[in-house]
Amino acid sequence: MSHANNPEIMSRLRRAEGHLAAVLRMVAEGRDGLVIAQQLQAVIRALEKSKQAIIHDHIDHHLGEIAGPLSPELKEKLAGFREITKYL
Repeated sequence: MSHANNPEIMSRLRRAEGHLAAVLRMVAEGRDGLVIAQQLQAVIRALEKSKQAIIHDHIDHHLGEIAGPLSPELKEKLAGFREITKYL
């Protein structure tokens, strides 16, 4: 299983990478701490969303291996299961 095949995950990781690159530039330029902290918060949020997308992808992949193609009813139940991952 490769998460690299999931465009949502790759997009989110690239976003985090861009935010972190901005933080590095800002520190090197001696920018104000408040502005840097705001940008760091963007990095953290992008990483959290990336982690959540990877966990969802992992759940979907392994449930698909066990259960086969998911019925609409099972997909609906899975949505509730996936919802709890926001607390990770």
